[in-house]
Amino acid sequence: MLRKYLIPAIFTLSIGILFFGIVERSSGMDNPEPALDSFRLINDFVDENEACFKCHGEQKFQLPNEEDGRVLTRNMCPDYIFPREDYYSGNHKSFMCYDCHSAEYDNFPHPLEPRLEEPWACLDCHGYDEDYAQYNFEKIEEEYLQSVHHLATEEFSCWKCHPHSYHISIRNTENLKATIAYDNAICLSCHADFNQFQLLTDREEINIMQTHDWLPNETLHFQNVRCIECHTKINEDILVAHLVQPKEKAVRLCSKCHSSNSILMHTLYKFQSREARGEYGFINAVVMNEAYVIGANRNKYLNMISVILFGLTFLGLLAHISFRIIKKV
Repeated sequence: MLRKYLIPAIFTLSIGILFFGIVERSSGMDNPEPALDSFRLINDFVDENEACFKCHGEQKFQLPNEEDGRVLTRNMCPDYIFPREDYYSGNHKSFMCYDCHSAEYDNFPHPLEPRLEEPWACLDCHGYDEDYAQYNFEKIEEEYLQSVHHLATEEFSCWKCHPHSYHISIRNTENLKATIAYDNAICLSCHADFNQFQLLTDREEINIMQTHDWLPNETLHFQNVRCIECHTKINEDILVAHLVQPKEKAVRLCSKCHSSNSILMHTLYKFQSREARGEYGFINAVVMNEAYVIGANRNKYLNMISVILFGLTFLGLLAHISFRIIKKV
């Protein structure tokens, strides 16, 4: 009777050990942001922002003609459309439009002077403030000033990567794939859109797939790592590296990621793994979750358990075969 259940029991036990905790964690999704109506109930400035969103939140806007009293309908330039739902799900959702933009925008059509005003930079609000000290915005600024983005053109600014709707999720997401897709879309909004790209440079159009054709399984890499993993310099003091380097310095060695000292543990997975270790332990946090990289995650205890389990399975099969042979003889 014992032999009958030995092999299935060993197999089930091995599967349970290897995949314990995965179902619960992999099914976790980021909680959706509150609906706009709910947000309006706790923030009275939402109605004030509507003075801007009635044009910039719509595909069309109305332009009154004072001379003949007509009201003309015009298409809003796509670059200046900021959907309400996107804005109120972003990091700056608690801001009034006039917190960052001149009150002179009250005049419509907008005069030229406010439209040419310098936009606020991140340090104008976040710099040298104890409330934000943990994020090291000062070091982020230092990195950005050395990056190819800043050195290439004065027209580049924080807002190119962090628009009105920007929200950071790497600190709290349980759906890492969604974060990777979101962050990569920021890079691709220029590097895969020549109309946007040529606003900042006179360089020729870039074919992203062609320039990365040396990668095995390009699509798989794009789905599982962010562009900045290979194109920035690691800085342990900040969550997301901002020192974007020239393409000649981009990571091209497989062993940089697929090794026991994988750079991904210092970039993409460093916050997720650090937080998860305290709650789930090292094995479930690093080896069993999305932070798994072939060639990077090895654990001697798991290796030992696996060898023992497979050894017992083999001995069980050998004993079963031997018993059947002896019985026939």
